[in-house]
Amino acid sequence: MIPLRILAAIALLSAGPAIAQGTHAHGAHRMPGDASATHDHDMTTMIQAMKPDPKDAASTKDFKAADRTMMRDMHVPYTGDADVDFRTHMIPHHKGAVAMAKVALDYAKDPATRAMAQKIIDDQEKEISEMEGWLKQHGK
Repeated sequence: MIPLRILAAIALLSAGPAIAQGTHAHGAHRMPGDASATHDHDMTTMIQAMKPDPKDAASTKDFKAADRTMMRDMHVPYTGDADVDFRTHMIPHHKGAVAMAKVALDYAKDPATRAMAQKIIDDQEKEISEMEGWLKQHGK
């Protein structure tokens, strides 16, 4: 009779390639609990939600356009310099917030929504200017 630990070792060794295939992005085969599977699903859902739809309200079309631009512009290479990376990734994020706030000003009726949108524009345009100034000052 073969000891259980030897059977387990044989099973693990023979399953190695199958386990390896289950941990990367080929096809839809993922290991249970694989965080990248959840992330990929979340990204796909988000991208689908941003696609234009002729049935969308005018404000929704404009919000989606702002979202798509922000997501595209946030794809900035990392440099390994946290001071630079923070700013180069936050600038498009802030610009996206400003664009969405402008959409809110174009369509929103509630005074509190309009006031919040204006505050976002004022605050984040100032922060964008500060971050761009820092990058310029530091030759980045």
